[in-house]
Amino acid sequence: MRIEIGVPGLLADCTGGRAKFPLEADTLKEAVERLFADYPMLKRHVYDESGKVRKHVLLCYNKDNLDWLDNWEIPLQPGDKLFVMQLVSGG
Repeated sequence: MRIEIGVPGLLADCTGGRAKFPLEADTLKEAVERLFADYPMLKRHVYDESGKVRKHVLLCYNKDNLDWLDNWEIPLQPGDKLFVMQLVSGG
């Protein structure tokens, strides 16, 4: 199944200059694994040294934060999207 990947413009250098692009995978888990296998520099910006998603980053599948999902073996459907989002804070 082909899904759309979205990354913030600031991280597009990690994906060959593309902020949106297609990715082929059958499950959400496979899509996440393939995304970071294809773009290892992006993985370093998303995950910390212990393998956890950095506090200022969200991985979202459609409208759901991946942290909220118990199981990533979700079959992908036409129109599904996977986004990397950077949080902004400060004053």
